[in-house]
Amino acid sequence: MNKKLRVSQTEVAERAITRGLALIAFSSLSVLALITVFILREGLPVMLNLGIGEFLTGGRWAPSANAFGIMPMILGSVYVTLGALVLGVPLGLSCAVFLVELAPRSVAAALRPAIQLLAGIPSVIYGFWGLTTLVPFIRNTLGGPGLSILAGAIILGIMILPTVIAISEDALRALPRSYKEASFSLGASHWQTIWRVLLPAARSGIVAAVVLGMGRAVGETMAVIMVLGNAVQIPDSILDPARTLTTNIGIEMAYASGDHRAALFATGIVLFLIIMILTGTANLITSRR
Repeated sequence: MNKKLRVSQTEVAERAITRGLALIAFSSLSVLALITVFILREGLPVMLNLGIGEFLTGGRWAPSANAFGIMPMILGSVYVTLGALVLGVPLGLSCAVFLVELAPRSVAAALRPAIQLLAGIPSVIYGFWGLTTLVPFIRNTLGGPGLSILAGAIILGIMILPTVIAISEDALRALPRSYKEASFSLGASHWQTIWRVLLPAARSGIVAAVVLGMGRAVGETMAVIMVLGNAVQIPDSILDPARTLTTNIGIEMAYASGDHRAALFATGIVLFLIIMILTGTANLITSRR
């Protein structure tokens, strides 16, 4: 009798814990749903009034003249993000390969905490370093104002390194050891094994790392505000200043009102959709892996 009672109490406790965890999980989803509804309610009307096509493709952002075209900000986000990927992905992937395949254990054990520390540095510190060191270097070496797409791309390239390195390293470590042993048994060198066998086999995880790094770069605000120049224009060169979707919201939300404020929320809708697409793509790639 006592044994049955104990079993019954255990089952009740397990059910209570399960329901509590489910409630916490659904509460997180409900917060996301509330944020989504709020952004859509605030920003969708102005998008419909202006026309979605005009809002997305318009080249003029002049709130005082009721002109809300975000194409310069979309292109600014694209250029800076692509620049960050060009700089950060090869470096991050090389670092992951070094940690998994080439580095001695003591060296790898020392490097991993340092790489993880990069993720914990506040973005304003990256921006401050870029403003005081990188921007003057670009201005004195390459010309232009220094506050430019190149400066933003370099800063973001450094900021996405922890994401790219960690996920790529996990993808490489998850590969069966038999892949490497089979390659060695066929006479391949260590580098040939890495290049021809391991990297192709970990391709889905590496692509997921790139996509998540892209999402990190698209969503960054503070560091980019400090080094990008924030000019509302379509840039012609990587040395030109630009403005991204996130910096547009961060700069103008404090004093915006009326349609101007609604247009910033509409900009948030576009940014929200981009992040959702990138995250969903990464999850799809990872699940296929």
